[in-house]
Amino acid sequence: MRDGGVGAPVLVLNQNYAPLNVCNVRRAIVLVGRGKAELLVNGRGEVRTPRTSLLAPSVIRLMYLVRRPVVQRRLARRDVFARDRYTCQYCGRATRELTLDHVIPRHRGGAHSWENIVAACIPCNHRKAGRTPKEAGMRLLRGPRAPRPNPYYLFHARSLEEDWLPFMPWAAP
Repeated sequence: MRDGGVGAPVLVLNQNYAPLNVCNVRRAIVLVGRGKAELLVNGRGEVRTPRTSLLAPSVIRLMYLVRRPVVQRRLARRDVFARDRYTCQYCGRATRELTLDHVIPRHRGGAHSWENIVAACIPCNHRKAGRTPKEAGMRLLRGPRAPRPNPYYLFHARSLEEDWLPFMPWAAP
């Protein structure tokens, strides 16, 4: 067995071949053995047990369709910075030393939401202080908005195995 044994990652596809999740080889073998999934790509060789040897999958497909609602992304600092491309939304300076700024300050009733938070460099955040951008004489480069729901968000932060690429719509050559 190559690529990390029974703990190696396996791509799980929905019945319609849409990427759904990642599990390990052990879980994938159980799903295939119980008839809940079929093996599509065997890129890992085999797993040997005392009595038998089993194919170690790298991609499986579920035999039934899992309807998963597309959920809104949780508001997190690094996601706001990524949305704003690590650029201050007031002066346009690209930097990794950013803070979060509430466009309408919270003490003025501004919400802690995607639509009210932007990335700002420290000098711009201090200059704006507890005022609105208009009161501070500052303009936003882009208005804040929530990122569009993305069912493949789970896969963007991880490294993709070569066997998985034909099943990834955004990574296809």
